[in-house]
Amino acid sequence: MKTQEAIYQYCLRIADSNLILAQRLAEWCSRGPILEEDLAMTNISLDLFGQAETLYEYAATIKGDNATADSLAFLRVEREYFNRLITEQPNGDFAVTMVREVLFSAYQNHLYQALCKSNDEMFRGFAEKALKEVKYHLRHSSEWVIRLGGGTEESKVRSQAALNELWRFTVDMFEMDEVDEELISMGIAPDMKEINKSWMKTVTEVFTEAELHIPDLNNVIKGSNKGIHTEHLGHILSEMQYLQRAFPGATW
Repeated sequence: MKTQEAIYQYCLRIADSNLILAQRLAEWCSRGPILEEDLAMTNISLDLFGQAETLYEYAATIKGDNATADSLAFLRVEREYFNRLITEQPNGDFAVTMVREVLFSAYQNHLYQALCKSNDEMFRGFAEKALKEVKYHLRHSSEWVIRLGGGTEESKVRSQAALNELWRFTVDMFEMDEVDEELISMGIAPDMKEINKSWMKTVTEVFTEAELHIPDLNNVIKGSNKGIHTEHLGHILSEMQYLQRAFPGATW
């Protein structure tokens, strides 16, 4: 695999994950449990949209053929998206959303730390900026999960149920293929096995403090690197892409 092709694919993996999770969090707008949290989740969503746009713009310059950040975000079909499967899972209740955010923002935190040392100048600059945002996302969601786990019996049960449901999607975040092999060899991307170790340490600390038990790893669901998704992504895209498909070329 050529390096530029691998960089393009790698951009889409990160950008798509951010875009889809941002769309999920945007669904909480005006529905948060308290006003402060409504604003917090909306701001996290905006951070993720911004991160996605930066990488789509980089991917568009590599792809050429008049590709733009908008066309990459809105005009691909389901099997052409490579977001991590955990990002497309439904919001559920507040506990589900916060547990999902801990699992994914911890992943982003360690991935971006590693990308700060990338030989690719664009990835390095992106990671240095985005890391500041992701550290807040992780701190915010961790504090909530610890509060929910140590709260009432109801909040504890719901938090544990959320962790049990979402844990099966975590293996997917660390899957590697020829894209990773090419970029690792060039010093552009990190080895996801090392990211997995750091991630596991972080989430274990959070869930231990929250008095939640990490479940056994069974019924693993993966496939994002190949564009294989759960049934939820299609529903997200049908809503997210409506304007661009109904009015081709529409701009603000």
